[in-house]
Amino acid sequence: MKISNIDLIEEQGMMNATALVRFEDCSRPDSRVYIKTLKAYEKGFFANPDAFLVGCLLPALHLGEKRIAIDGQICPFLKEGLNVAMHILKDWTKGQYKPLIIEGKTGAIIKKSDLHRTGMVMSGGMDSLAALRLNRLNYAQTHPGYVKDCFFLHGFDIGGVVERGMKYPVFDRAKEAIVKITDDAGAHLIPVYTNIRHLCDERVLWLNSFFGAVLAAMAHSFSNRIDMMFIGSSYDIPNLHPCGSHPLLDPEYSSYDMRIRHRDYELSRLEKIKIVSKWDAAFNNFRVCLANVPDRLNCGKCEKCVRTMTELTALGLLHKTRAFVENEILPEDIARFDISIRVRPPFYRPMVPLLREQGRDDLATAIEKQLKG
Repeated sequence: MKISNIDLIEEQGMMNATALVRFEDCSRPDSRVYIKTLKAYEKGFFANPDAFLVGCLLPALHLGEKRIAIDGQICPFLKEGLNVAMHILKDWTKGQYKPLIIEGKTGAIIKKSDLHRTGMVMSGGMDSLAALRLNRLNYAQTHPGYVKDCFFLHGFDIGGVVERGMKYPVFDRAKEAIVKITDDAGAHLIPVYTNIRHLCDERVLWLNSFFGAVLAAMAHSFSNRIDMMFIGSSYDIPNLHPCGSHPLLDPEYSSYDMRIRHRDYELSRLEKIKIVSKWDAAFNNFRVCLANVPDRLNCGKCEKCVRTMTELTALGLLHKTRAFVENEILPEDIARFDISIRVRPPFYRPMVPLLREQGRDDLATAIEKQLKG
């Protein structure tokens, strides 16, 4: 793979960092990849070669490229970390992902102001909302770890899968809900757009290896604005497994100028929901839905919505949020999905005793029936 023609272009009110990606060892066509944001947020945003190196690494590994040659100066600290990440992925894939050679100039730090500023990835889901709430509870406003900027990424779940379309109106509606939360927290919500996932949007690659690297790539594009990016955990310590965002992987996507921290993986999903439930702005505007339907923030029908509604029922909280239109979950809602697959049982098992305490033996039994096979 060759990454070249790295440039920053202003067009139609957007600042667009672009690069040309050419595959050498597979038949994929050349691609113009981008990371862009509104001109209003251009301060500290630039066409950082580190961003494109991190973002393109996983498609290169997955598609069997033997090297990445990048036309731009990269951080040696990042290059070392990517070597570690590649060996982790080699182990996770039982040798399928073979570490490749990274060719690029390394040298002195390109940037920077000596401003210390922290950002975080913001999806509007429970993981990111709990992370922001804990940041407000644990950090003084004068502390450099106090989150100033929250980044909402188009091309992640919304607009990430080519055949589902770009769904810009869905993204804009979600942004309107999330900005109510970040405004309440006193943080900037910065929308960012990328097509890096489109290099290879195979589901297994995305979920098992790729999505944390895309978040890190976005972070590196703002490394003249922030020097720390928080990524909320997807799983807690007892349930860690090979995953696209993981406490072993995410920190290895750091450069000397941009630290990536995978956080809050000591907390269970239910513990995070309890934290968010005590914050009114977040609890009434969260977005957990992956269906990205055109008319609702949360569809109430997909597995992620059903799971979250069941969790809220187990905690006695479903009727207290306006984020869902529905205020009841039924056994047949759970029965529509296979909850026994690898990543789902850790979310469902802890609900069973809590549901029985809430008098919802029907839901507890529905979960137990599926988990027993």
